[in-house]
Amino acid sequence: MIVNYGFQATLTAKPGLGGQLADLLLTGLDEGSPGASEHCVVYLVSRSASDPDVVHVTEGWTSEEDHHRIFAGEAAQAIVARIGGLLAKESEFSDYVPVRGKAAF
Repeated sequence: MIVNYGFQATLTAKPGLGGQLADLLLTGLDEGSPGASEHCVVYLVSRSASDPDVVHVTEGWTSEEDHHRIFAGEAAQAIVARIGGLLAKESEFSDYVPVRGKAAF
């Protein structure tokens, strides 16, 4: 599949909650969740090496429309609702389109 839309979000958790935030974001890969969608080609959750309360999410989608449609769904909105209480400040977003790469876990 080709990625035509993507972004990176940087989320800063309240002190000591970075692990909980990362775990919550990883539920986005569960069956029926946004990251499990056939339209989600990249879903990567990372933590900052220098600040364990800073979490990065990298996503790549087949289209912006597919992303918006799936994130409007109940599963995505349930995750988003739970994220808010863990954040110390507004999230930062950067848009991009991944060109090529590799991730193996």
